[in-house]
Amino acid sequence: MQTFTVERLSFDTLSELPGSWQPQDYKALLLKTGYDNPEELAPDELKAMCLMALADLEPAEAAQLVLEHIFEEQLTAGQIENLAHQMLTEKLWEENPQLEQHEGFFKATQLLYTAYNGKFPRADAVQFQVQLTTEDPNGFSLFDAQPEAPFLRLLAQGMPDNALLKRLFHEQLEGSSFPEASAIIWQLRLGMRAEKSAVFEIVSSAYWLDDFKYADSYQATAQADTPVEEES
Repeated sequence: MQTFTVERLSFDTLSELPGSWQPQDYKALLLKTGYDNPEELAPDELKAMCLMALADLEPAEAAQLVLEHIFEEQLTAGQIENLAHQMLTEKLWEENPQLEQHEGFFKATQLLYTAYNGKFPRADAVQFQVQLTTEDPNGFSLFDAQPEAPFLRLLAQGMPDNALLKRLFHEQLEGSSFPEASAIIWQLRLGMRAEKSAVFEIVSSAYWLDDFKYADSYQATAQADTPVEEES
């Protein structure tokens, strides 16, 4: 168990995840829409052309192409077809039971929301910086492996008791096994680091961590997850 002073330095709402769509993604989607030779497009033209190509299709058809690109190795063709229709009305990055797919559904929905000027649900994420300070210079070893779990334990202690994260994952936050944590925190980056302090940047769904905007500075404790031994 490690003790930290947790200080929220910033808090912003995002409609697009940092770095979520790269030039190669736009090129792949353009090929799926039947666009010839996307390699010939200038890098700064790829996104606009991709959005135009998607908007020329029926919304469900465009959604299917985007989901195929993101989940080709994870979902069957039938699942993708069904989910493409659900995307028009449902917030799959919040409502789908497979938490590990939430980030992909967010990426897909925000791209389609832009392409169709709001025909798809609006997707909101949060991005914030947190400074952790500890008297134990070795305290940051807590984040060497599976850092999302202990990090969520620290964040939760700065959130209201009725926060969704605390209500749904009370046992995991109190215990030492939180396998869902890596699907809740989408991006976790270490920024500045000193002997007894460090600044981290977090990106997640507003669904889970929007309540952290109320946090100020507080003391919190966290423990690492206990590795699960595989049965021989």
